Amino acid sequence: MTFRERRYDHHAGPKPLAACWPDIPMNPPARIVTEPMPFERERREMIDVQLRRRGIREERVLEAMFRVPRHEFVPPAYQKASYDDRPLPIGQTETISQPYIVAAMTLAARVAPGDKALEVGTGSGYQTAILAYLGAKVWTIERNPGLADSARERLKRLGFNGLEVICGDGSEGLSAAAPYQIILVTAAAPEVPPALLGQLADGGRMVIPVGDLIHQDLLLIFKHDQQIAQRMLDPCQFVPLIGKQGWPEREGWGR
Repeated sequence: MTFRERRYDHHAGPKPLAACWPDIPMNPPARIVTEPMPFERERREMIDVQLRRRGIREERVLEAMFRVPRHEFVPPAYQKASYDDRPLPIGQTETISQPYIVAAMTLAARVAPGDKALEVGTGSGYQTAILAYLGAKVWTIERNPGLADSARERLKRLGFNGLEVICGDGSEGLSAAAPYQIILVTAAAPEVPPALLGQLADGGRMVIPVGDLIHQDLLLIFKHDQQIAQRMLDPCQFVPLIGKQGWPEREGWGR
């Protein structure tokens, strides 16, 4: 396998993701419709201010971000801030990412109905729900047993199907269901784990934050004919990916 790097031009800025992919017809599951819609004003403001103005204009992604009830995936004490432009704590030293990062990762992954997706770092299950809403069949891995159990129950209660929540070391992926058209990693790795590269299907896309424990770059990785190419999307800061092919565990780290 060869690796070809595509460098990021910091002066020109990143190419808008919406310009990179053709439109995929909408085919979301018919879920999550309640009357009246909780936090409707906050949801619309999130879409218009946080996402559209930053270049997220793919309607399928915006629909998923609007319809999936983010307030169900945060602790009760933070529900009023569910749609704010910031990450929020979900316990066990972990966080739910800010809406823009979730939307940007989802857009970059170019999710099509029926895609097999591996998510590393389930957390509360919000990104899992977005992938499932877009029609992907999702395997999601969470290192913390308590968070894995609560995410499994929450996703079931909200009616999301076609997914499996697994407690384990996400840095090693899940070879039993490989290969995957999509791999999303929601924790920061010191380098791209070789196991995940090996489980990415030909034509597949991986989105992963890579860097040190303070600063990372969000990378979009392509695989084609056993060649790997990458593009930098955004600077970012995630909790560490702990595991055999990530960071060693330290006291106080949640993942």
